[in-house]
Amino acid sequence: MFLHNFLYEIKSSLRVRDLLFWLILFPIILGTFFKIAFGDLYEKQTTVSTIPTAIVETKENETFRSVVESMSETDEPLLSAEYLTEEEALKKLKAGDVKGVIYTGEKITLTVSGDGVEQSVLKLFIEQYMIREKIITDAVANDPTKIPAVIAALSEEISTSEEEPLTKGNTDFYIQYFYNLIAMVAMYGSITGLHIAIGQQANLSELGARKNCSPTPKSIGILASLTGTWVVQSVCMLICVSFTAFVLKVDYGDRLPFVYIAAICGGIIGVSFGFFIGSIGKMKQGAKVGICMTVSMVMCFLSGLMAGNMKPIMAEKAPWFNNINPAALVTDSISALNLYSDYEVFTKKIIVMLIESALFYVLGLLLVRRRKYASL
Repeated sequence: MFLHNFLYEIKSSLRVRDLLFWLILFPIILGTFFKIAFGDLYEKQTTVSTIPTAIVETKENETFRSVVESMSETDEPLLSAEYLTEEEALKKLKAGDVKGVIYTGEKITLTVSGDGVEQSVLKLFIEQYMIREKIITDAVANDPTKIPAVIAALSEEISTSEEEPLTKGNTDFYIQYFYNLIAMVAMYGSITGLHIAIGQQANLSELGARKNCSPTPKSIGILASLTGTWVVQSVCMLICVSFTAFVLKVDYGDRLPFVYIAAICGGIIGVSFGFFIGSIGKMKQGAKVGICMTVSMVMCFLSGLMAGNMKPIMAEKAPWFNNINPAALVTDSISALNLYSDYEVFTKKIIVMLIESALFYVLGLLLVRRRKYASL
């Protein structure tokens, strides 16, 4: 009887078109939009190439001009400078053709039109130049014989620490939206688990009435139905991860098989959560579906699906919540594979997901099995 119910549940799930849309097609569509929106945004925000800059000489400064020219002769110059009148420079700045306008005179000043990375680099360059110019000027005034030593000291790069990256994984901030996409698909599985619970209750569905008249033990029937749904949900999770990894080229690092494991565990907890919600009370199916979807989307929101900074906010305000939120557990387990060299955090998150899945299943089973009906 277990095998019969198991295969029946798989066949039934595959016939539900709405289910296939929300668990397969919708994540593909949303993931594609994520890729279009965030694909190269991180590189644009963090990578600094040659910065187009306008220089307006209100007073000739040979020293500054020689510094700019020497910088432009390198293989990867910091500045691509052109000398313009103030009117021409401001016009190009407004049009976005240059990132900043440098004025040379009694004092070197900078005008920018934004606050991006390139503008910050220009500001830092001007500050460093003015500091070094002041040091050399003071040396000339106080002791000209020390000028060669001062110039040599300023030219030498002194490193007191060795650069060591915090992680060898993908540091792209926007990849978390793809982690949350996987978590969303996992939580959408709660609807399938909810229908299983409703299908076991004679007062909520005709199918439940027939199952309660069946000689098959209720615990066997529920376990078979849930197992079939877990299999279907796991296939949907595998499709979601594979599409983002191989079609959208999302970089999950070099431990992709473990990403699949995290996704499958997320799908199991999603189905079990829906089964538990469907087992509570005597509300009609529509009300339970509304509650299930609302709670699922709230958990996805708090894990960072709609707002990337929401998870750090929750970690500050209620640090315990991310440790039990199913959506956050899914994203944290995948993120741990990317950020940490060992599997300690990943293993902890997987264990918590499996414990919560078992807890939701047991509680749902107890609630459904306690139901008695005077007549069917």
